[in-house]
Order: sequence, then structure tokens, then C-alpha cells
Amino acid sequence: MPPPDQSRDANLPKPAQVGQGPNPERNPYTAFVRSFEELMDSARSLPLGDITLAKPVPTRAGAPVVMVFAPHPDDECIVGALPLRLRRALGERVLAVAVTQGSRLDRQDARLEEMRQACAFLGFELQAPCKGGLAGLHPDRRELAGMSWDAAVGCILQVLVRHRPTRIFLPHGEDQNTTHQGTHRLVMDALHRMDPGFRCQVFETEFWSPMVDPNVMVESTAGEVADLVAATSFHRGEVQRNPYHLRLPSWMSDNVRRGGELLGGQGGSAPDYHFATLYRLSFWEGGGLLRCGDLAMLAAGAGLGSWFAEKASAR
Repeated sequence: MPPPDQSRDANLPKPAQVGQGPNPERNPYTAFVRSFEELMDSARSLPLGDITLAKPVPTRAGAPVVMVFAPHPDDECIVGALPLRLRRALGERVLAVAVTQGSRLDRQDARLEEMRQACAFLGFELQAPCKGGLAGLHPDRRELAGMSWDAAVGCILQVLVRHRPTRIFLPHGEDQNTTHQGTHRLVMDALHRMDPGFRCQVFETEFWSPMVDPNVMVESTAGEVADLVAATSFHRGEVQRNPYHLRLPSWMSDNVRRGGELLGGQGGSAPDYHFATLYRLSFWEGGGLLRCGDLAMLAAGAGLGSWFAEKASAR
């Protein structure tokens, strides 16, 4: 066998050069991108939970109830941009429903307690529909772990009947996580069992898979995003293995890119937002779901009261 041609290896880039251009110091975006790396590295030393926030804004007497169906403990924070604004700007009562407490039996009590602390930080109230959560939730199964599908629907129905929410939040049906998809189906089945006179606004949320047709984009301030990140950090057992709370601002920034095109029109100018969350608003009325035909971009400084008053009469 002839000896290898080492002259060719001499022309290959050295390990330190792999992935960088010939003159990185001349690229004006190098420092910009490296600042992201530095931010992520430094943020790993920030505390997980154990953060005190000022006393929450009191709920108004007789305020509307907002119900956030969280497939897992932590989803109430990830999609919580609009519920947080409803809580703070309008004094509405936000209930976070722990549909499951995760798949690990040894972590279920701890995850529920982490969710309780995260909710307290945001000013939300925790609701657990049944002990241990609805374990084994899957869109294609008619049985859960130790419970029939019919009984699981009944657990969600009880929560709906007790509180009769004005607005509910749940994952969209194609969110590519089986627990998220199962939660969508479970809540929709429960809605179909409500009395014919029940009406509410239904906000579908996204995380694992984006919706193709969201119709509401909600801007968040840096302070609001920081509070959502901090609240997610209370889910210590999860973010210790995967610090996804630190990536929440990046996800919300990308939502501005998507929302600007999907709601503002292809080829149009994107709104001057840094962070946003996308939702799909429909109305539950007369035992069925009616999609809202309007598109809305709700800036951080926009008043929510007039917009929701308009939507309440736009069915």
C-alpha cells in the first residue's frame, strides 16, 4: 500500500478553523452571534426557581376565568404570554390545569409542586383535576393508566362546570407530542358535554409544531418574557436536564418572523416586536367551534379590554 499523501492534509483547515470564514474579524455579525453564545453560557449560572416577585395584581371581583390546560407541568409558562397579560392588565383569574404530572411516577409529586410554585410566581392558580394527573394520555387510546377515556373526560368536565371559564387555552390538535394531542382531544370532548348555553373563547396554542393558520399574535415586553423564563425555571427537575427555559426568548423572537408573514401578509413588513406568541382564536357556542375570521396583532402597549369586548360580540 502506498504511503498516504500528507501534502493534501497540510492544506486542510486546522480544527480551530473549521466552521469559520477566512476573516471572521471582518464579519460584522460575528460579535452579534458570539454574544448569544456568551449569554447562554452565563445564564446557566442563574437560579432555578427561588425567585420572589412583587405581590400579584389582585383579581377583580367577579372577574372572568381564564383556564390554561397544560399537558405537562411547564406548559402553563411556555404559552402563558396572553394569560399573563390578561391577569395583569385586566385582573382576570387565571387557572392552570395540570392535565398530567409527567410520565415518571417518581417525579409526579415533585412536578406538581414545581408547577404550584411557578403558578404562584405568575399569579396563576393551580388546578389538579385528579390525583396523579391523567397519566397515559394519548390521542389514539381509549384507555389511560388506570382510567377509562370517559372517566378522564369527566375529570375535565368537572373543572369546566365548576368554573365556567370565559377563555380557555389548549394545544392545537396537530401539536406533535402525543400528550399535547391527547389534551386537545380530551378538552374538546369535555366541551361537547357542556350544557348548550355554555359559551367561551378558545385559544389554541403551539409549541412542538407550529400552526399553519394562527390568527392572533401577542407581543410581550422584555419584562414579561423574563417573568415567563423565571417561572419556567421553577420546573427545576426538567430544566436541569435540558435548559429549555433559556431558549424561550429565541422561540418567541422567531414567532415574530412567522407571525409577521402569516398575519401581516406574505412580503409585508414585520411588526417592530422583539418577542411574541401565536394563538388561534375560535368561539365555542351552541355546542360547536366557530373560527374567528379576523387577524389581530396585539402590541404590548395595546389595551386588551376593548379588543376582547369587540371579540365578545363578533360571533
